[in-house]
Amino acid sequence: MRLIFVGTPEFARVALAQLHASGHEIALVLTQPDRPAGRGMKLQASAVKQFALDHGLALAQPRSLRLDGKYPEDAAAAREALVAAQADAMVVAAYGLILPQWVLDVPARGCFNIHASLLPRWRGAAPIHRAIEAGDAQTGVTIMQMDAGLDTGAMLLAQAIPIEAGDTTGSLHDRLAELGAQLMLQVLAQAVHGRLQPVAQAAQGVTYAHKIEKHEAAIDWTQPAAVIAQRIRAFNPFPGATAVLNGETLKIWLADVAPGVPSVSKEFGSILAVAPAGIEVVAMKSIVNITQLQRPGGKRLGVAEFLRGFDVQPGMVFEKPGS
Repeated sequence: MRLIFVGTPEFARVALAQLHASGHEIALVLTQPDRPAGRGMKLQASAVKQFALDHGLALAQPRSLRLDGKYPEDAAAAREALVAAQADAMVVAAYGLILPQWVLDVPARGCFNIHASLLPRWRGAAPIHRAIEAGDAQTGVTIMQMDAGLDTGAMLLAQAIPIEAGDTTGSLHDRLAELGAQLMLQVLAQAVHGRLQPVAQAAQGVTYAHKIEKHEAAIDWTQPAAVIAQRIRAFNPFPGATAVLNGETLKIWLADVAPGVPSVSKEFGSILAVAPAGIEVVAMKSIVNITQLQRPGGKRLGVAEFLRGFDVQPGMVFEKPGS
C-alpha cells in the first residue's frame, strides 16, 4: 500500500521501520517539530524524523494541524503535502497531537492507529506508564480505525501480553512497540484484501491514561510498598521516581516489596536497614526495598556500588514530598 506515516518517538520508529522493510511505500512522514533535549537543551530530531532522513523519505513537521489555530500556515502546508501524497491509508503511532477530521478524511482507506493498551482501558497519552502504575496483570496493543475522538475508534485487531513482575515502562515499551508493528502489518494485509472487520469499543471499562507530569515523580512513603514499587517501575525511564535524603534529590529506579511489617512507631520514609542487596524503607504497613538509584549527575547504580560513594545509615529519613 501507499502510506502516510504519522508518529514521533521510538515507539513509532519501530513501526515505521517494519513498514518500510515490508515493502509498503511510505509516501510521506509526518512528525513533530524538533524539540530541545539533553543537558544543553539543543534541538533534537525525533526518532521518526531521523529514520525518515536516513532513508530519504518525504518529511513534514507542522507545529499544528488546525487550520484555524495558532499556525494556520503550517496546517495549510501540511494539508497540501498530505493530499499530494495520494495515499491509500495513514498509519499513526504516538504522534502527540490529536488529528482533526480533515486529516482523517485525506487517505482513501482511512487512518489506522497503533495504541499501546487493550482499549477501551487506558485511552490517552501514557497507556504503558499507567498500566504498570495501576498494577495491571496484562496490557497489549490495539489497532483501531481512527475517528475524531480520543482513542475512541473501532477496533481492528488486538493482542494481549502479560506485564511481568519486573517490567518497567522501558522494558514493556520495547515489547509493545514490536507487537504494534507486527499487528499493523496484519491489518494492512487485511485492508488490501478488503477483510477488515471493525468492532466498536465497549462502553464499559473506559479509563484514561493522562500524560505523565514531572511532579508525580516524588515518592509518597505514606502509600503501601506495592504501590510505591509499581510507581517506581512506571516512571522508569521517565520521569524517574525521586526521593530526597540529606538534602539531595535521588532518582529511585528499581525497588520491590521487602518481607515483614515495620513497627507502628517508625516514621514513613525511615530507613530500617542498609545492605548491598537493598535499602529498606518504611511505607504504609509495609517495607520498600530499593535496589537501584542515582545521585544528581551520576550513573544508575546498584545499592552495593552506590553505598561506596554515599553514606546511608539506618535511622535516616527521606523527606516528605514538598517539604
